Amino acid sequence: MLKIEDITYSVEGRPLFEGATASIPTGHKVGLVGRNGAGKTTLFRLIRGELALEGGTITLPQRARIGGVAQEVPSSDTSLVDTVLAADTERAALMAEAETATDPHRIAEIQARLSDIDAWSAEARASSILRGLGFDADKQRMPCSAFSGGWRMRVALAGVLFARPDYLLLDEPTNYLDLEGALWLESYLQKYPHTVLIISHDRGLLNRAVQGILHLDSRKLTYWQGGYDQFARQMAERRAVLQAEAKKVEARRAHLQSFVDRFKAKATKAAQAQSRVKMLEKLTPVTPPEEAKKVAFSFPAPEELAPPIINLDGAAVGYGGPPVLRRLNLRIDQDDRIALLGRNGEGKSTLSKLLAGKLEPSEGRIARSSKLRIGYFAQHQVDELHLDETPLQHVVRLRPDEGQARLRARLAGFGLMADQAETVVGRLSGGQKARLSLLLATIDAPHLLILDEPTNHLDIESREALVEALTEYPGAVILVSHDMHLLSLVADRLWLVKDGTVTPYTEDLEAYRRQLLAGDDEVKTAPKPTEKTRKTSRDEILALKAEVRKCEERLEKLSEMRDKLSAKLADPALYEDARKGELATWNAKYAEVMQALDKAEALWLAAQERLEAVV
Repeated sequence: MLKIEDITYSVEGRPLFEGATASIPTGHKVGLVGRNGAGKTTLFRLIRGELALEGGTITLPQRARIGGVAQEVPSSDTSLVDTVLAADTERAALMAEAETATDPHRIAEIQARLSDIDAWSAEARASSILRGLGFDADKQRMPCSAFSGGWRMRVALAGVLFARPDYLLLDEPTNYLDLEGALWLESYLQKYPHTVLIISHDRGLLNRAVQGILHLDSRKLTYWQGGYDQFARQMAERRAVLQAEAKKVEARRAHLQSFVDRFKAKATKAAQAQSRVKMLEKLTPVTPPEEAKKVAFSFPAPEELAPPIINLDGAAVGYGGPPVLRRLNLRIDQDDRIALLGRNGEGKSTLSKLLAGKLEPSEGRIARSSKLRIGYFAQHQVDELHLDETPLQHVVRLRPDEGQARLRARLAGFGLMADQAETVVGRLSGGQKARLSLLLATIDAPHLLILDEPTNHLDIESREALVEALTEYPGAVILVSHDMHLLSLVADRLWLVKDGTVTPYTEDLEAYRRQLLAGDDEVKTAPKPTEKTRKTSRDEILALKAEVRKCEERLEKLSEMRDKLSAKLADPALYEDARKGELATWNAKYAEVMQALDKAEALWLAAQERLEAVV
C-alpha cells in the first residue's frame, strides 16, 4: 500500500501540500485530478523521491519498483523493439550474464529467474505493446533516430509498460497518442497487474480505467471510490450540502450578532448579550469546497454561406509520390460536425491539410466557396508560437489596427487574462499556449474550423468549455481527437479514413471503440450493394436472437463478477500484511474477469451485427 501521511511541501514559498494524507491500496488504478498548478506532477516527484518533503512521510512496500515516463527515448540506432526490451533492466542484465556465466549453480539460478519473469515471451510482449501504441512490425525494427520526439515518447511509454513496475506513474500519457492508441492504453491499464496512478484530463479514461479518484484540492488529498463521473457527482452533492450548511451558519451568526448589537449596552440584557458573544466565538464558519473556475472560449461567428462550402469530386492527394488518399467524393456544409476516425498513418492529417488548403489535389477537383474562411489548429502549431513574445504581441501582429482594449478582450475570451497577456509564451503553461493557438486559429471568424487534437494540455474544465463553444459555433467543424468525450458531444457525422480513401462510418463511437478493442480490422463502413441476397429463414433468425441473448447473459454475469471483485478489492482489511497472498489472488481474478469481459463484448457485438444484417 502507498501511504501518504501528513505531508507538507512548498515551491518558492507557495504551499502545495499542507498536512495532506491519503492511502492507495495495492493493485488499485487511481486517477489523480486537480487544477492546473495544484501540484499533481510535484506529488509524483515526491513519491519517486526526486524531491525532499518538508514534513510528513510517503511510504511504499519494500523493494517496490516505481516507473514512469519522464522524457522521450533518445535518438539512437537501436531498434524500437530492442529499446523496449532494454527497459526491463533485470531481464537485460540476466540475459547478458547468461552469455558469460560459467558456474553451473549460477547458470541454474539465472535460468530459473528468467523463467519466473517470463523472459522468453518478452519479445512478443514488447511487440504487442508497440503494436498497440501504433508501431507495425516494420516500424518496430527501425532505429529510434527515424522517429520524431512525439513518437519517441510513445516508445518511452512502451518501455515502462513492458517493465511492469509495481507502481506505474503516468502523467498525461494520452497527450501524444491518437484515439486508437488511447483506447488501447485504456484497455491495457484495466488489466495491468499492479498499482497505477495516472494524471489525466481524459474523462473516458478516468471513467473506464480507474477504480478511484485521488483529488488534490486546497493543498489536501481526498480519495474517492469510483470513476470520474461518480466523483464529480459526489463533489457536487457535497458542495451543495456544505453551501446550505454555510448559509445556515451565517444566518445564525447574523441573528446572534444582531442581538449583541441591540442589547450589549442594556444592563438587563448584558448577561444574555455576553452569552451570545461566547456562542459567536464558538460558531465555526463552514467553508464549502471551491467550485472549479468557470472557463469559457469565445469563438467569433461567421456569416452564413450557401451550401456546400467544400465539395470534393474524385480527388486524390499526396506528397509528390503515390497518393495517400484517392477517390475522395465528399461534401461539407456549414452546419456539419464531422469526426475523422482511422488508425495512425492512414491519412487523417493529410485530409485535414487538403481541406485547409495546405495541400492541393493531385487528381480530381476540390471546390471551395469563394468567401470561405478556414481556421486550422494542429498540435504542432502550439510548438511554433514565438516563445520570446507575449500573447498580446501575437494578436497585435494579426490585428495591428485594433485598439489594445479590444485585443485584450479577445485574449480574455480565451481565458488569457491581464497577467497572461503580458507574460512571454515561453513561461505559459501548455494549456495557456493551446488557448492562444485556438484564438489565433479562430480570430478571422472561420466558416470551417479544423481541429487536430485540440484538447492536449487542456484541463477538464477547459475541455468542457471547448465543447460548449463548439456546440454554439455556427460554422462547420472537422475534429481529429483521442478524446472520445469531446467527439461524442460535438460530432454528428463520422468519417473513416482507411485503405487510402474516406467513407462514412455507419455505427456510433461506442461501436468503434469496441471494434478497436476487439482487434476487428473490418470496421463497418457504408454497405456495398450486392447482386442478390438470400432470404434468411425464420429458424436462422431465431438462432441468431438466441445467440445474442446468450452473449447478453454472459456480459451481465461477468459485469456482476467485476462489481463483486471491485467491492472485495476495496476492503482495507485485504491489504494487511497477513493477507498479501490472498490479495494477489483477488487481483489476478479481477484481471481475468476484465479480459473475459472484453472478449464477451466482442462476441456480443459480432452476434448483434449478424442479427442486424438479416432483420
